[in-house]
Formats: sequence, structure tokens, C-alpha cells
Amino acid sequence: MKNNPYAYILSSKVTALNFKDTVNKIKEWINTNEMQKYVCVCNTHSLVTASNEEKFSRALDNANICTPDGMPLVWALKMFGYSTQDRVDGPNLMLKLCEEASKKNYKVYFYGGTEDTLIQLEEKLKELYPDINIVGSYSPPFRSLSELETKEIQNNINLSKADLIFVSLGCPKQEIWMYENSPKINGILLGVGAAFNFIIGDIKRPPLFIQKLGFEWFFRLLTEPKRLWKRYLYNNSAYIYKFVKSYHKNRQKNYKRQNMNFSKRL
Repeated sequence: MKNNPYAYILSSKVTALNFKDTVNKIKEWINTNEMQKYVCVCNTHSLVTASNEEKFSRALDNANICTPDGMPLVWALKMFGYSTQDRVDGPNLMLKLCEEASKKNYKVYFYGGTEDTLIQLEEKLKELYPDINIVGSYSPPFRSLSELETKEIQNNINLSKADLIFVSLGCPKQEIWMYENSPKINGILLGVGAAFNFIIGDIKRPPLFIQKLGFEWFFRLLTEPKRLWKRYLYNNSAYIYKFVKSYHKNRQKNYKRQNMNFSKRL
């Protein structure tokens, strides 16, 4: 996260850039040919998982940006002094970057999802942005890839000369995949979670006021109770416990780092 402001939440660094500045930073990378970077879109599930799994924690710590997807992370950044922070979620970030890609002729690639999802996604995005330049997509099998398969995928993405590679594998798989593959891929990897499914309409989003109140998780729980109830029961409870436990330590750490950065600018 070099040169980007951030704050520690639980045990992870979350980037304190608002939505507009995040988009501008990614565009800056493309325009200055700064590739081999990756962006993680983080929520409470991400941070709780990172606090328990070392490899996933390394994947977040080595990301160039970890956006706050979910209002609890936005609220935490505000508590740590970033008063203008807003939510930077996967579906809206992807749509905005696709819009920018259509204007700037950035090349776009999709990794993840089923073949049917990728077909629908390409159709939807071409409907929204007729000038978008989609240079490829790949639906990986539901198993571990061999070293040869991994190299072939890296080569195919590089041959496409994609600027933006949207990755939809789910947490923590997509973050670990980006962490391991970004040094070999000449583009910007963006882990956008279920954004493919949101964009094509397979997963419904709640009204904006519910999202801003921080209750999107509850809306999704109501729509998919059997699949999500255990995850949200554990995850939400664990996040609150770990946040309270780490709050004073992180507050001191974040305050000290902010003061050091301020002193350097004087």
C-alpha cells in the first residue's frame, strides 16, 4: 500500500481512499504503465478470516489497495480519523472501471465464474457500455490447477494485453490467487467477489438506503438463509469482539503513523 493512506482494523491494513480516489488511483496505474498490482475488496468476513489465517493475511498485507467494502469498515476508518471515507464495494467499483475502460479503451479480462455467467456478463456490459474492449475471459475448474495450467493462464492473460483483470473466485480464494499470480501477470488484478453475479442479476442488492445503513448483510441473509446464517452469525460476532479488543491498540498505532506522515509533509 505504498503511498496510500490506510488504517489498521483488527490485524489488517485497510486503504483510506474514497470511491473516486480509488478509481483515479487505478486509472493512474494504467496511464503510467504501473502493472503487476492487485486490489482486494474487503469486508468484515475478509478481516476476520485474515486474523485467523496467516496466508490470507499476507495476501491482504501485500495488496496495493484494500478497499472498505461494507459500512462497518467505513465506520471504523471514520473513527480512526478518515472523516471523508465512503464505501468502495466490488460491484460498483467494477462497473465504474468498466465505464472508464469504455471511454479510455482500456482492455478488460474476466477470471472466474461459470461459462454461462461469463457469457451473460459480457452481454450485460456491452449493453451498458457498447465501446468496452473485452479481450478475454476464463472460467477455472472447481479444483486446484497444475503448475502447467497456471502458467498457461498467465500467458493467455498477458497475450491479451489486458489492463484490468476482474477476478471473481470468492474470499479467500481470489485474494490468495492474486497474491500468488500478480508478479507474473502484466495487468491490474481486482478481486471483486460476487460482482459478476450482482451485475447480471443472479444476486439481488437491497435499496441504497439499506446499504448505507450497513444492513446489506441482513438483506442477503433473508434471501439466502440456509447458505449464509452460520457465516453471518459467526462472522459478525467475531468482528465485533475482535474490533473492540484491538481498538485501543490500533487507535494508538494509527494515530502515531498519521502524525509521522504529517511531520514528513512539513
